Amino acid sequence: MSSAAEQEAVETVAGEVRVDGSAPAPPVGGRADGHPQDRPNALVNGANGVNGVNGQVAGRPAGRTARVPAPPGPPVWPGSSHPLGARYRSGPDGTAGTNFALWAPGAEAVELCLFDGRGAETRCSLTELTHEIWHGFLPGVRPGQRYGFRVHGRWDPWTGARHNPAKLLLDPYARAVDALPGNDYGALPPEVYGHVRDWPQQYIADTVRDDRDSAPHVPKGVVVHDDDDWADDVRPKTPWADSVIYELHVRGFTMRHPGVPEQLRGTYAGLAHPAAIEHLTRLGVTAVELLPVHQFAHEDHLLRRGMRNYWGYNSIGYFAPHAAYSSSGTAGQQVGEFKRMVRALHAAGIEVILDVVYNHTAEAGELGPTLSLRGIDNRGYYRLQNDQRRYADYTGCGNTLHAGRPNVLRLITDSLRYWVTEMGVDGFRFDLAAALARSMHDVDMLSPFLAVIAQDPVLRRVKLIAEPWDVGSGGYQVGAFPPLWTEWNDRYRDAVRDFWRGALPDVRDLGYRLSGSSDLYAWGGRRPYASVNFVTAHDGFTLRDLVSYERKHNEANGEDGRDGTNDNRSWNCGAEGETDDPRIGALRRRQLRNLLTTLLLSTGVPMLVAGDEFGRTQGGNNNAYCQDNATSWLDWSLLEDPAWRELFALATRLTALRREHPVLRRRAFFSGRAQDADGLRDLAWFTPAGTEMTERDWYAPAAALGLYLSGRDIPGRDERGRQVSDDSFLALLHAGDRPVEWMLPGAPWAASYELVLDTSREEQAAAPGTRHRGGERLTVPARAVLLLRVAGEGAGAPPGPADRRFKT
Repeated sequence: MSSAAEQEAVETVAGEVRVDGSAPAPPVGGRADGHPQDRPNALVNGANGVNGVNGQVAGRPAGRTARVPAPPGPPVWPGSSHPLGARYRSGPDGTAGTNFALWAPGAEAVELCLFDGRGAETRCSLTELTHEIWHGFLPGVRPGQRYGFRVHGRWDPWTGARHNPAKLLLDPYARAVDALPGNDYGALPPEVYGHVRDWPQQYIADTVRDDRDSAPHVPKGVVVHDDDDWADDVRPKTPWADSVIYELHVRGFTMRHPGVPEQLRGTYAGLAHPAAIEHLTRLGVTAVELLPVHQFAHEDHLLRRGMRNYWGYNSIGYFAPHAAYSSSGTAGQQVGEFKRMVRALHAAGIEVILDVVYNHTAEAGELGPTLSLRGIDNRGYYRLQNDQRRYADYTGCGNTLHAGRPNVLRLITDSLRYWVTEMGVDGFRFDLAAALARSMHDVDMLSPFLAVIAQDPVLRRVKLIAEPWDVGSGGYQVGAFPPLWTEWNDRYRDAVRDFWRGALPDVRDLGYRLSGSSDLYAWGGRRPYASVNFVTAHDGFTLRDLVSYERKHNEANGEDGRDGTNDNRSWNCGAEGETDDPRIGALRRRQLRNLLTTLLLSTGVPMLVAGDEFGRTQGGNNNAYCQDNATSWLDWSLLEDPAWRELFALATRLTALRREHPVLRRRAFFSGRAQDADGLRDLAWFTPAGTEMTERDWYAPAAALGLYLSGRDIPGRDERGRQVSDDSFLALLHAGDRPVEWMLPGAPWAASYELVLDTSREEQAAAPGTRHRGGERLTVPARAVLLLRVAGEGAGAPPGPADRRFKT
């Protein structure tokens, strides 16, 4: 910039000229650019001594800026500092309007910005300040009003201060977010960055303030009013032990569903459609776990490749349902549509669990956009390093919310309670939950976050699922979360995958995983349902790809294979990818049956991934987070193939078995002790020789394991206080490549057995009803699970010494 241009800029607005010519209120006191005097000009102001785009010239005197008066806005009454956000209500003398409140402790001034239907902006100063909350009541502002904030304060990245009033900021408490037509907030032009994104010297780019207006390019909050009291809704309240979770993506589940009207596909209304719900009820799941539905943004690196964030783990609005999933509109209508979806699922007996991302936000690291929290109070919301320009990143996404601070904790818990009490949801799965449980640096199971959840009268009563790890030091915490919490058990996933691909050195770990993972969870009053058992999840291979690929095939993601794990624990059955070889195809389908059967017969809470029950594939992509297309969307035409219909039929049969038999969904850990004088125990383990497993057997290489589940006197009582009893079962798991002769246990375990299912069969209808005597040799096919029901318990001498491995 020339000297003359510099002088003109200073004289006009003292360093705060923006591209559109408007001028925000100046900071109060100090230098006009908010920097301490001892910062070196080359870093503070850029190499040429100018602070950003049309910004402050180095060394100019501080003081009030000369600015063009803004047109008068609507009157602002004092209002209230509580609740935070925008609340439509009656003000003094019954006057209807909206109260706005924003926690911004480092701010020197806050402007509320109202936008009309044409995008014209009206600014109103919030002058009331109570306990670091800026607030005001605007009479006549009604639901549907679009708004945002501009926060004035110091720009000093070296101390973590990144205020920039040129950037319109989304209200953290906004209950709806209005979409920009056509791009779902996807466009990230340079104006949305608080710093000069394209500054030539990138190593200092984050310190150079960008003073161009971001308002035309960023999401706006929407005033919402909804007095729904949920009086007509009945929550299923499914006990944990009876739960079967189904992880799905709101958009991907119905985008190709032929029974859902085209205009509703990919939306909350599409998931609420009878055709979608009918599949869920036929399958027999009790809860849907929705991939993130909080308002999220798309990363710049994806947009530059013509992609979008499909999964949604990039939240920016913790109270707002993602606008792009609404079929009815984005000016608040998405709130009602989401509620109608919840009601429809509840009416079908299905709970709604949200996958929530409170560990980080879409603002990323210091080179990320300024959309909300960074501009409101960067130091108050985020964990910063000792070098406060930088963020502490325990998430791998550039930043970490500081959940140990009271007002961040308030934001999180207010959001959670809102989704329970006003949006009707039944629980949450916390992405990278270990990051929320960090106190100063280390993961702490007495952290403020966990303590607040434990005492909260609303939150302690809903389903709480932890992803019990993050990417920081000491972040792996499987088995460590306190009572009330269940956990994604990745040790279950790994053991089951390794067993069926023939990679387990012995069956010790498999035994723990099949019986509820007592080695991880039998402490502090936790129960077997603390373990959420899964073989696949949204990240990683689908179930079909797990038996079809040994290497990831993520070329379509455009990251040269750097993304996605290489630890897939998969086996392609003899060919990489799709093949016409009928022998390989048959083996793969058998392996799918084995994996599904193992999952749904294991003690704990099973989680299925949408489409795995009928052979969904992502073509070997194990990180399809950016594939908002047919790669990720469920292909319902697979159900027209008899082979995949049979897999779906098996899945429905297995969920029905769990529902009908409490021995498969125990509420207490097995004891391994004799229940009566006959020596029959609640759990016993067998070798193919028909003998109980010994210590040596547990450590020996093996590809087969039998487990006996006794239905006699199951711990716990029913709702009327009666003792629970059930059938007893013998499950034989054989991962070897050759058939094995198995001696069926006789007395006291059983006089005879009835075959319930055999995964070596494509059609399970041919399997049930076959009888076998105790003591009989039964041929177990290669790579198969056989489930037998005890038809008559025997009597005789008690078995050998009880194995105490799996106890409470």
